[in-house]
Amino acid sequence: MNIVVITGSAGLIGSESVGFFADKFDLVIGIDNNLRQYFFGVDGNTEWNRNRLADSYPNYRHYNADIRNAEELAVIFKEYNTDIKLIIHTAAQPSHDWAAKEPFTDFSVNANGTLNMLEMNRLHCPEAVFIFTSTNKVYGDNPNYLPLVELETRWEIDENHPYFENGIDEKLSIDHTKHSLFGASKVAADILVQEYGKYFGMKTGVFRGGCLTGPNHSGAQLHGFLSYLMKCAITGTHYTIFGYKGKQVRDNIHSYDLVNMFWHFYQNPKAGEVYNAGGGRYANCSMIEAIKLSEQISGNKMNYSYLEGNRIGDHIWYISDLSKFKAHYPDWNWTYDLTSTLVQIHDSMLSRLKAI
Repeated sequence: MNIVVITGSAGLIGSESVGFFADKFDLVIGIDNNLRQYFFGVDGNTEWNRNRLADSYPNYRHYNADIRNAEELAVIFKEYNTDIKLIIHTAAQPSHDWAAKEPFTDFSVNANGTLNMLEMNRLHCPEAVFIFTSTNKVYGDNPNYLPLVELETRWEIDENHPYFENGIDEKLSIDHTKHSLFGASKVAADILVQEYGKYFGMKTGVFRGGCLTGPNHSGAQLHGFLSYLMKCAITGTHYTIFGYKGKQVRDNIHSYDLVNMFWHFYQNPKAGEVYNAGGGRYANCSMIEAIKLSEQISGNKMNYSYLEGNRIGDHIWYISDLSKFKAHYPDWNWTYDLTSTLVQIHDSMLSRLKAI
């Protein structure tokens, strides 16, 4: 039997992975205890998505386990052992602001939880491929020290800089900078996944995501940029822009395109490899540009205001360079641009809101 294990299976990337791999594996094991609701309240509740998965995929089996609890995980891994061929670890505490509120919780989920999953991999199914969703926040504030130029609706990097054409590559230092506590816990996990690949020779891949997005995101104010923005556009909920004149730029990758990267890696895995994973020059926007596009798609004028003072850990300009991944896996490419992604988010969210 071929089995894939997915943590955070009711979240954005986890649920996309369930749908993507359901017809490629005999059994899909989901591990998710809806901790996102604890982090973000009712907006973060993923129960609707868990129910959708159970209804949609007969070979999906859900476990309400906590990745911080090695004993709970061991019960699952001992049952399936070497039948597990792929582990996709997406479960995380994903917010800068929330991490500062409960540092022990943040670190135990992001760092200790990842260590637990790596040990389950090493002890029970060492030949399985391990994929980890890291973050561009491992680079800390280093992107903010690049030569940036203020334009009418966005910040942009100087056109003479090497990063101008394709964005930021994996060689940017993750050292000597402020990360936020969330960024620090993700750095710890990121390095652990690399080390298990390089030290133990395990097939581990680190994907440093930009802004991950898609229709199955339970977006909240503290996490889930485009999803929460579109929710505000549809409902008229007030939206706050924090700092940088609303011109901060983020690249956006659809959850399907990211999971498709996982699929390519699984078929030809490396040991402890690291890839930047975002929308790149193909799909990126500033806050101002995203608001304008959301208004056009929803047909509603947004209710928003600007608050001086950026969030700790927020990048002024970040666009991912995917050249390394595309060189290793030349058959991969993006399928969703920014507009098609936002239209999909809008239609999905409108349908869910009407059903409430």
